[in-house]
Amino acid sequence: MTFSLVARSADGRLHGVVVASRFLAAGALVPAAEAEVGAIATQAHVNLAYRPQGLALLRTGVGAAGVVAGLVAADDERDHRQLGVVGATGPGACWTGPACRAWAGGQSGDGWAAQGNILAGPHVIDEVRDGWLGGLGLPFPQRLLAALRAGDEAGGDRRGRQSAGLLVVERGAGYAGTGDTLIDLRVDDHPDPVAELGRLLATHTRLFSRPDPGTLLTLTGTLAVEVAGLLTALGHPADPAAPQEALVAWAGLENLERRLVPGRIDPVVLEQLRRAAPHVPAPRAAGTPPAS
Repeated sequence: MTFSLVARSADGRLHGVVVASRFLAAGALVPAAEAEVGAIATQAHVNLAYRPQGLALLRTGVGAAGVVAGLVAADDERDHRQLGVVGATGPGACWTGPACRAWAGGQSGDGWAAQGNILAGPHVIDEVRDGWLGGLGLPFPQRLLAALRAGDEAGGDRRGRQSAGLLVVERGAGYAGTGDTLIDLRVDDHPDPVAELGRLLATHTRLFSRPDPGTLLTLTGTLAVEVAGLLTALGHPADPAAPQEALVAWAGLENLERRLVPGRIDPVVLEQLRRAAPHVPAPRAAGTPPAS
């Protein structure tokens, strides 16, 4: 019913699972991950017990291949299961039971495993693999999505499309540093779930990623005057010489608080602010003639 990828970042800090299926809410069933421990995908005839049991084995230092072997050996329904596992180090591993519906199979390598069943053909997993291996320059979540998109474009689940999910964990990288779940996005029922998952990831990145220090703009002078005018137009009266307090109030309502830096402004926040109040013209620098 599904194709998926479990993977680890090159530095071992991030683990993730990405999945798509013509099945309702596959993202609620297939993935599991624990920071600096590993990631698991259970599919075909899903066995939800694989998730806590597999992570427990990984936590004790059992490698991915050993986890797969242990889980399926203890399961009388193993012939109907499909499983992908990646640990804190070493190669990933996968299992496809002989009773899984064709086409079904998987591949694995250093830090990843790709698997699928009821697929358009083995080329789907080839494309997932190549999408992952070819995405070295992408951030880890976007690299996972690129691999999933490659498999989807190759035909994916031969029955069609319905749902997709993305789970990424990193120690202390959850919201405001209060957990390890960096990303947990699900498209439960949609005609183009992988594309919708991409839209959600872009929105998540805009709202919750920390700003690039190299792009921050100093909130003084003409820029401060513009920001104060935009905020005032949006109902947050701001002092042109010091708009930070009003900016914090507005950004909190827009869920952009993670991108705030005292005395500076992230271009992503500035762009969102300008879009929210496009009728407010930017102030002209001294000596600049008005537009004709």
